[in-house]
Amino acid sequence: MQVDPRGQRFVAMVTTAVLIVVLVTGSWGLLAAQAVVFALATLFGLRYAPYGLVFTVLIRPRLAPPRELEDAVPPRFAQGVGLGFALVGTAGYATGTTWLGIGATAFALAAAFLNAAFGFCLGCETYLLLRRMTAKIRSDREVPA
Repeated sequence: MQVDPRGQRFVAMVTTAVLIVVLVTGSWGLLAAQAVVFALATLFGLRYAPYGLVFTVLIRPRLAPPRELEDAVPPRFAQGVGLGFALVGTAGYATGTTWLGIGATAFALAAAFLNAAFGFCLGCETYLLLRRMTAKIRSDREVPA
């Protein structure tokens, strides 16, 4: 599946705004809701993610066709990474371990902001790095000794 990279940046912008509100308010309920958004994208695909649906229905029809599309697998992986941080942050806030909630939320915010502001998807790059590393390990094992 291919995705419009402009949609990914829109999703990152909305996520950035949500995570800023979480850090300002300390709302673990809002962070839990963001975790659900990440989970939907990770488990069912980007086309079923709430922010992606908003982009597809309300924004993309008003734009020119994208110049290029991207593979959906790296951004879906990135959503999974965001889910992990959101779950850790939610657990931190919910249990009174506020430093953990703040730290995990701040890491997720940094990654979302990089994508929103600069088009640099940290989770996508991590996915690609892991793919290269596992391919290298496989090729090293296949070389006869």
